[in-house]
Amino acid sequence: MRWTRAASRGLLAAALILTGYAASGAPVGEPAGSAGGRGPMTMVTGGDLTGYLRGVLEDWNRTHPAEKVTLVELPEAADEVRAQMVTSLRSGSDRFDVLNIDVAWTSEFAAAGWIAPLNSDRFPLKRFLPPVVDTATFGGRLHAVPYVTNAGLLYYRKDVLDRAGERPPRTWAELERLARTVAPKHGLDGYAGQFLPYEGLTVNAAEAVQSAKGTILADEGARVTVDSPAARRGLAFLAEGVRDGWIPERALSFKEEESRKAFQNGELLFLRNWPYAYSLAGGKDSKVAGKFGVVPLPGPDGPGSSILGGSNLAVNANSRHKESAADLISYLTSEDVQRQVLTEGALPPVWADLYGDPALVEAFPYLPTLRQSILAAKPRPKSPRYEQVNLAVQAVVQDAMAQRESPESAVARLKQELEEIARRG
Repeated sequence: MRWTRAASRGLLAAALILTGYAASGAPVGEPAGSAGGRGPMTMVTGGDLTGYLRGVLEDWNRTHPAEKVTLVELPEAADEVRAQMVTSLRSGSDRFDVLNIDVAWTSEFAAAGWIAPLNSDRFPLKRFLPPVVDTATFGGRLHAVPYVTNAGLLYYRKDVLDRAGERPPRTWAELERLARTVAPKHGLDGYAGQFLPYEGLTVNAAEAVQSAKGTILADEGARVTVDSPAARRGLAFLAEGVRDGWIPERALSFKEEESRKAFQNGELLFLRNWPYAYSLAGGKDSKVAGKFGVVPLPGPDGPGSSILGGSNLAVNANSRHKESAADLISYLTSEDVQRQVLTEGALPPVWADLYGDPALVEAFPYLPTLRQSILAAKPRPKSPRYEQVNLAVQAVVQDAMAQRESPESAVARLKQELEEIARRG
């Protein structure tokens, strides 16, 4: 999840079910709308989403004077956002009623009993893009509601490929060939993603594994499945790219913004990044404005599979105003607000119909490609100990890409570490 401003304003931007009673006395296992009452609320979110969100909440507050929402904005960095939310939730505080959480945190928060299960009948889930709903479930129940989605795209220099008489790649082999041969002729590096050891590296690695038809975890973190030919193939794709030079070594220090700026400054032929980069790369200060396009991520034998990004809205299990909180979430995931999420926040909405709206497609040309990518995407590995899983994946993949460990050895090591995490769970 990117805690950044809308593109138009600069930088945009898991296996047990807990039962028992929250500090408020409301049964955690009951739907959020069945207990808790009504009243004013506090919504907590990451930083720099307020360019449009405050306006949306002002509309709610005008029509719900007895249930007004106060917005609490945490720091921009996702790890700081999570840390502050976890500190509050772990203490049993009812300070926050509605939480805007990264999709990867849903399983952890649900397994800990920090967020209340929700009654799915209250929300228009059938109108959402189907894969996004999976990010909000744990243990067979809905624990949050999708609010913003995201999927990785392959950005490419259309002008360069056109001059070379080439089409954008659909497979890893095509990507490698073009990055090896065409890029150097034009003074460009071949391909980059987000390869610094942080959340982005976990995302890039998971995309490579699942594009090769592999998985890292199954059964919501209870079973480790990473020791497979598919996982070794996915990790080798990244590690061998660095070894052979078509992934530049400097990309090992890239997060979203470093990689975006390298592409925007005309230094890369190909880039894996989120949709937020589209408007920025087309801006007045971009050296590639009007010269690039986007396609779904490639895979071994055809289009690959992205990791789903974005955020979900959840209700604090200790909230005293669960009824109001559920209604607020219903409002924020309505079609009208979802349209504002896109047009005013430049964030990908979860409503399927918006991706085919002619006026929106004209304003956001990447929408049809993004829809295709989202429909083929999957959530990050679900686990009640996601943060530990995340750190293990980062460390192992970093060593493989930096040529300190072979892909085969790295997969075996990752299997060991993940099994230890699962045992502790």
